[in-house]
Amino acid sequence: MAVLDRIRSKGVLLVAVVGLALLAFIVGDFLKEGSTFFNKSKEIVGKVAGDDINIKEYTAAIEQMTEVYKIETGRAELNEEMTTQIRQSVWESMMSEKILNAEAKKLGLAVSADELSDRLIGNNIHPLIMQRRTFAGENGQFSRPALVQFLSSLEQAPANEEMKQQIAQAKNYWNFWEKTVKNSILQEKYNALISKSVCANSLDAKMSFEDKKTSVDVAYVVQPYFAVPDADIKVSSSEIKDLYNKKKEQFKQDANCSFSYVAFDIKPLPEDYKEGEAWMKKLEGEFKTTADVAALVNSNSDVMYDGRNYSERTVPALLKDFAFGSATGAVYGPSFVNDTYTMARVMQGGIMQSDSVKLRHIFLLAKDATKADSLVSAIKGGADFGALAKKYSAVKQTAANGGEIGWMQEATQGPEKEITSQAFSKSKNDIFTIKDEQGVQIFQVMDKTPARRKVKLAILERKIVPSSKSYSKIYNDAKQFAVDLSADNFDKKAKEKGYIVRPAAEVLRSTEKIADINQSRQIIRWVFNSSKNDVSDVFDCGTKFVVAMTTELNKKGYRSLEKVSDQLKAEIIKDKKAESMIKNLSAELSKTGSLEGLASLLKDSVKTAPAVNFASYQLGTAGFEPAVIGKVTKTALGKVSTPIKGNAGVYVVRTSNKQVNPQAFNAQLEKMQLNARLSYSLSYTLFQDMKEKADITDNRLNFF
Repeated sequence: MAVLDRIRSKGVLLVAVVGLALLAFIVGDFLKEGSTFFNKSKEIVGKVAGDDINIKEYTAAIEQMTEVYKIETGRAELNEEMTTQIRQSVWESMMSEKILNAEAKKLGLAVSADELSDRLIGNNIHPLIMQRRTFAGENGQFSRPALVQFLSSLEQAPANEEMKQQIAQAKNYWNFWEKTVKNSILQEKYNALISKSVCANSLDAKMSFEDKKTSVDVAYVVQPYFAVPDADIKVSSSEIKDLYNKKKEQFKQDANCSFSYVAFDIKPLPEDYKEGEAWMKKLEGEFKTTADVAALVNSNSDVMYDGRNYSERTVPALLKDFAFGSATGAVYGPSFVNDTYTMARVMQGGIMQSDSVKLRHIFLLAKDATKADSLVSAIKGGADFGALAKKYSAVKQTAANGGEIGWMQEATQGPEKEITSQAFSKSKNDIFTIKDEQGVQIFQVMDKTPARRKVKLAILERKIVPSSKSYSKIYNDAKQFAVDLSADNFDKKAKEKGYIVRPAAEVLRSTEKIADINQSRQIIRWVFNSSKNDVSDVFDCGTKFVVAMTTELNKKGYRSLEKVSDQLKAEIIKDKKAESMIKNLSAELSKTGSLEGLASLLKDSVKTAPAVNFASYQLGTAGFEPAVIGKVTKTALGKVSTPIKGNAGVYVVRTSNKQVNPQAFNAQLEKMQLNARLSYSLSYTLFQDMKEKADITDNRLNFF
């Protein structure tokens, strides 16, 4: 009982202790689960119409498009600019796809499996598939057999790891185009539905016809706004503010930043040029006499010696005359052009060789290698190579096409080098074999391009680049400039040092590159995470060091009055000039009464604009003047108009030579023309509207 009494007496305390313990347990549990939630939130690269885009999804799409681009262009590596373009293209595609899918779902639009199949490989193949060179025949045009062969190859069991990777790459390539075609079909359906919903009616058609029916020739005098100095017009701050409030919706902006920066070019210093000259002089004698050119070049030159034969089209332009006008053993240089020292030596001249060779093959796995001699004998005896390839070759992709590989150029490395080195030395229809641990390949030369004059050339080349010492010196210059910098002394210190301060204005979070600065996303990322007047450390941007200072950070919303004040002031000045000009011209017209008299007073001439009607887009050479055109069509023939406020100045017009189109009204034709004009811009306009309302969040700056 005593124990119970003590518990009761401490009841409140115990409740508090137990409560805290439970709270700690619950909070601890939440934090464990919450860590997953927060980690996931950190993986969100963007959000479109309420749908998250995970960084894994985004990077996978980038990798896929990169592979597709490499296949389409035949490039093995991409530069920074192309990589940046691909990232942006993927982002735009993902936004479009998510916005379109959200709208299509609301409308019940979808693409069925049968529809997709028909547009991929059926009787109505989509242009996106037909335009792929991967599915082209020998004539360069789309080939259904080539497409079928490609798709069949995706189902083949790989014979080795290399073949497995090739099939995986091909599947990724096909998946990209399959998805792209599906989205394109859905877009076509959406556009068709909308275009049928928004179309011209009979009233629109009649109005359009009437607008073009009657034309007149226009004589006019214009007093341009620039004839009155802006300084003569007074504008108050309250007038600017009133106009800003009226037009505020026109000044919407996305989040942006502005900054100033100084760029330090990472380029060779004088000592680097001296070092390069000494290096070339040291090697000059040895290059002319050495028997082991390959070892000397490959250990010293920027251009490796791989024994290739240069044609007149592939030899460096600088060496063309030397290469094809010199005997074996001749030496060129050294020369110094574009910061590059060059020497060359003719290793063999007088070569006649094709540029390309067309091959077919039969690939026998190691377990079937014993069949090779029999197959070679059979082919030499007149057996059909293509039929044997279909029956015996382990590479089903080429076997289905009679073993044909296609055209190959001379390779300088890898397994292709052994193949082409033999192929180029053979004649048409010759047979040769190549063995390795995977099996035996039987090749036949199907065709060769005409032989061209070629030369085997060793090139010793060295471009002068900044040494580590120069790199350090330029970095130290940038670092010293960055020390103790502030908004107060940034420009002053730069001027003292002779550095140029450059502005980067209203940069968006999505901006990929600043001016000619490579790898400049890191600068943009820093600025958006900085405060106004912050000064950065030194950024290493590959070919430049950069020091930046944040000058503005603007949130999403509206541009400030200060930002648009000059624009608004110019508009008010123009309106006031027009008002004054109209008053003065009206007074002059009351005296002269004629257009010619008014032109004389203005020391100008009467200008003309022929065949103007209500549908005209411009007034002769005066350009876009809709208010003037509207007035012209309502002015009586031969009568001088009152002054009209236009875009470029104040106009006074007189009409003549009224022309009426005798063609009868055709409602159907007018509707077709109006609908065609509308459909041209409708899909773009609608997408821009949907994009604006999709509440897009772009977090890419946190990742790239």
